[in-house]
Amino acid sequence: MIRLCKSFFTCIIGRPALVVSVLTSSVSLGQDFTSEAAAVGPGVVKAPAVTDFIEYLVDLLLGLFNVTGSGNTWQHYAIASAILVFSYLLRRVVTTNVFRLIQRLSARTESTLDDELAQTLQRPVAALIAVTGCVMALKVLKLSPETDRARFYLQSMAFSVLGLWAALVTLSTILDHLQVVARRRELGVAAFMPWIKKTLITLILILGVLLAAQSLGADVKAFLAGLGIGGLAFALAAQETLANLFGSVVVAIDQPFRMGEFVQIGSFMGTVEDIGLRSTKLRTPQRTLIAIPNKTVAQEAINNFGRMPQRRVEMTIGVTYCSKPDQIEALLGDIRVLLRNTPGVHQDFIAVNFLTFGASSLDIQIIYFAADPDLLKAFSLREQINLAIMKLVAANGLSFAFPTQTIEFAGVVAERMAAGRKESGA
Repeated sequence: MIRLCKSFFTCIIGRPALVVSVLTSSVSLGQDFTSEAAAVGPGVVKAPAVTDFIEYLVDLLLGLFNVTGSGNTWQHYAIASAILVFSYLLRRVVTTNVFRLIQRLSARTESTLDDELAQTLQRPVAALIAVTGCVMALKVLKLSPETDRARFYLQSMAFSVLGLWAALVTLSTILDHLQVVARRRELGVAAFMPWIKKTLITLILILGVLLAAQSLGADVKAFLAGLGIGGLAFALAAQETLANLFGSVVVAIDQPFRMGEFVQIGSFMGTVEDIGLRSTKLRTPQRTLIAIPNKTVAQEAINNFGRMPQRRVEMTIGVTYCSKPDQIEALLGDIRVLLRNTPGVHQDFIAVNFLTFGASSLDIQIIYFAADPDLLKAFSLREQINLAIMKLVAANGLSFAFPTQTIEFAGVVAERMAAGRKESGA
């Protein structure tokens, strides 16, 4: 066996002219290298391209060793055994040396996705080499028509499973990496990544099964037609659920809010606690939990308080009508200086003006923005400024006004009331 393997490598490497001649003769004899099992029965379709290539390699190998004949000779068994040994050695070399080199190269990059893919694809590639070696070894031997047909179905299923396996592990690795990145960047789509992963994997599984069934000669079109009718009935029965699912997709793509942000959705206000497939849950200021269907979330206007760059503060104070103009001017200037010198006030917009003559007060309007949009910090800043304004009002000799009314009496009734008060000595 060792001598046969040695002669096999020597024949391929040391006789390139013979390889070229076999290639030329093989192409001239027939451009389409199809498997023998593909023509066994009318229900079997043409073998895929990978099996055509395998059969071409087998024909090339038999031609290099001048192995002919209708039956199995010792050369056929020896070559089949050498192929198995060679595939085993190649599998060891690829999984230990080649992938180790790939992992070293991928470790030099900034992204970890290539490292994860190299580790994930190692097992599918090793299985592909083993299956290819077994298929080549079986194709060297002359099998009976029934056995050859069984071999064809088995190899078709094996390559379909390997392709599906590689696609699934690759997609799963990529989606897991994207989920980690989304969580690190605190993206809203991170909450939907498990659902997206399950959906895509399910679709690929269904597509892979259909393609495998079609390669084996099954009537996939009739199955899809029946599936379409059943899917229509299912969609009509579960249209509300599907509407919520599509609403969750819209929320994931548009990202109007994230976990932990305080939002208003329609007439509901609260902190986002969960973004699910069917509903979005808000924790209200009353500490109750509201579940809003994602269909409603996608249709309603959303006011996101968590994304305010600053928090607006607007208030109006009133001083008494006995205040003098110079006192009000001094008070306005002091309030402006106070707001400009307070660290927590955003300096881009500050408005302090004598607004109007009110019913019982001289009204002064004050508008400013808290630099930190956090609600508790904005309340603390507002308290600090309100106390400072009270001190400024008192320092300028002014006082806050409160609603008052002055009633004047005139005529006979007023004279009688005045006379009565005089008589009583009031």
